[in-house]
Amino acid sequence: MPNPTTTTTAPLLRAARGEPVDRHPVWFMRQAGRSLPEYRKVREGIPMLESCRRPELVAEITLQPVRRYGVDAAIFYSDIVVPLKAVGLDLDIVPGVGPVVAEPFRTAADLDRIPELTPEAVPEIAEAVRLLVGELGDPTAGGTPLIGFAGAPFTLASYLVEGGPSRELQKTKALMYGDPGLWAALLERLAQISAAFLAVQVGAGAAAVQLFDSWVGALPLTDYRRYVLPASRSVLAHVAAVAPEVPRIHFGVGTGELLAAMGDAGADVVGVDFRVGLDEAARRLGPNFSVQGNLDPAMLFAPWPVIEQRVLEMLAAGRTARGHIVNLGHGVPPATDPDVLHRIVDLVHEQTP
Repeated sequence: MPNPTTTTTAPLLRAARGEPVDRHPVWFMRQAGRSLPEYRKVREGIPMLESCRRPELVAEITLQPVRRYGVDAAIFYSDIVVPLKAVGLDLDIVPGVGPVVAEPFRTAADLDRIPELTPEAVPEIAEAVRLLVGELGDPTAGGTPLIGFAGAPFTLASYLVEGGPSRELQKTKALMYGDPGLWAALLERLAQISAAFLAVQVGAGAAAVQLFDSWVGALPLTDYRRYVLPASRSVLAHVAAVAPEVPRIHFGVGTGELLAAMGDAGADVVGVDFRVGLDEAARRLGPNFSVQGNLDPAMLFAPWPVIEQRVLEMLAAGRTARGHIVNLGHGVPPATDPDVLHRIVDLVHEQTP
């Protein structure tokens, strides 16, 4: 069900609810990151996980693309494993590799190493959000919305079980199929952590949230519904209970066959990667969902006339949905020329919704 209507003028929040907008809202996943020279400068010498827990640094990095591009939302600078580190798990983000877990999850005894997340474990997250909201302003009065951020239970579980990034997810699937009871208990524990992490951000002023399920596209629909959907639904239901006015965005990669089910998890907006057209995504989702996406990130390296044409085609396809938040179909690549993103923002804002 859509969230309650508000008097907000923020295009992103209005599009998320299927309300009329005066311009197409646009932001980019990974808009705050390695593609920006100002990001590389402030992050120099600071490990990733440490940078995510310094409130002033988090605020500065989150604000950088808003200042540079004039996007319609800020995405909270964090990483999906930040709350796992906060509850005491021994992990790190290794440059060039990604999250690496010292002791991968294997047995029921490992559940004891994953306590619940409480707000007291992440005070710096709430502080960073409050700093950002103070800078961005009230989105119901012309300010820029801040989108809260968390990883979905399946993707968090994949890192814990595999011990690091994996495209095959063999150990993850072996546990899921081989011990469904333990799998359900693991996802239930991770759902609490993700929900609590989002609730902290919403409580401090985040105006929307996005739940990332980066690896769930590795599953067929029947397995998604059986093994994953209940936990993701639990996360989004918690956000809806504590802040029904906050739109919920749900995104995954390679999830074209899962789009309707991801909407069923409790989303107002379903993120669409570049493999499925927005018109087809809108057809699969039905009239009760907005869409987000979905320019191919590789397109950012094409000649400008090609980019311009693809953006216009994306906007046309997005008009078939209840609402459309313009974005990429995945994150901004590190080698992207920031000027290209700026031109895309300007082009999108010039078009009539």
